[in-house]
Amino acid sequence: MAMKPTVLIGFADALAAIESAWCLADHGFEVCAFTRSGTRPALGRSGLVRVLPITAPEQDASRSVAELSTLIRDLRPAAVLPLDDHAVWLTDQYAQQPVADQPVIAGPTGKLAAIALDKREQLLLAATAGFAVPDSADAATGPPPGGGPWMVKPALAVELRDGRLRRPAGRMATTPSQVREAAAAIGGPAIAQPMIQGTGEGVFGIATAAGIAAVSAHQRVRMMNPRGSGSSACKSVPLAADLKDPVGEFLAGCEWRGLFMVEMLRDAAGRPWFMELNGRTWGSMALARRRGLGYPGWAVRAALDPEFAPPYPGLAEVQAPHVTVRHLGREIVHLGMVLARGGAPRIATVRDVLIPHRGERWYNWRPGEPAVFAADTWNTVRGQLRSRKPGGKG
Repeated sequence: MAMKPTVLIGFADALAAIESAWCLADHGFEVCAFTRSGTRPALGRSGLVRVLPITAPEQDASRSVAELSTLIRDLRPAAVLPLDDHAVWLTDQYAQQPVADQPVIAGPTGKLAAIALDKREQLLLAATAGFAVPDSADAATGPPPGGGPWMVKPALAVELRDGRLRRPAGRMATTPSQVREAAAAIGGPAIAQPMIQGTGEGVFGIATAAGIAAVSAHQRVRMMNPRGSGSSACKSVPLAADLKDPVGEFLAGCEWRGLFMVEMLRDAAGRPWFMELNGRTWGSMALARRRGLGYPGWAVRAALDPEFAPPYPGLAEVQAPHVTVRHLGREIVHLGMVLARGGAPRIATVRDVLIPHRGERWYNWRPGEPAVFAADTWNTVRGQLRSRKPGGKG
């Protein structure tokens, strides 16, 4: 019996890790995942995945790259699929090494990795492609013209500093002095943009030498933190006509290859504003999987075989049933935050979160692997509780 080709993915605690690993297993791959030493990701409960530790890049970036290189040498995977921004940085560093018989990196490297990790480059490409782009300024010198409030955020998705990989958090500012203070707290390149209120949207797909394929879209339904965070629930929606041309121009302008997620905010007037490009797997991979869209598997197969053609070519909407997916741990956190704040939305939130609706599915649920679902739920809730304790990370 022929051995299955191995795919190495990471990090194992990435939001997309569980669904991506299952997708690859369903596509006939042997799946291994790297995780930070000393952690116990929920994916480790899966019987379909082998999880192996490396030094966290937040502790020692060069050692992390070296240990990833050793892991790749020992496993000899056919491909490596980075799942989050830290892994994109690591795999790009590995790809630059003069190592013989390197596996295929099914993610951005070189110029594309720089674009994936630098929001300044993304904003320039987005403006050229015809997106509405918020006025942006170097936050160290103050906000862009016009009134606040402003969002101050790192220009780099991850940043190497003092031998460690950092992911600084952004914050809101209401005065020019607060903008500069926020930039100083970030410590590296920072961008200031006016705050835009709207509904989060995403356009997803895969780009190959043959063109863009398997394009889909979704909207946020609820956020884990009602004041702003990742989704606790999201739903698939038809691909909006006003996004097709700018998305196509954006990807063509940088000659993108591989998975992509273009993230936007649609304001009350219906105008979509470009936020960022995620050049790797995304947190709501469960939504794609429930629609039968195997993005991680397609990405690896396309990287291994230049002749592979993903389904649904072009920017036409994929023909798959629309669904809503919910993350149980994040829904619990959302409900707790709303109840703690009080006010009229409490009753509606309790109804929406506790009463199941037709067509809803769960993140990270798979028959035969309930321990993964339970561990993921517990890790999410526990992580939020820890971050809110004195001395926590929140």
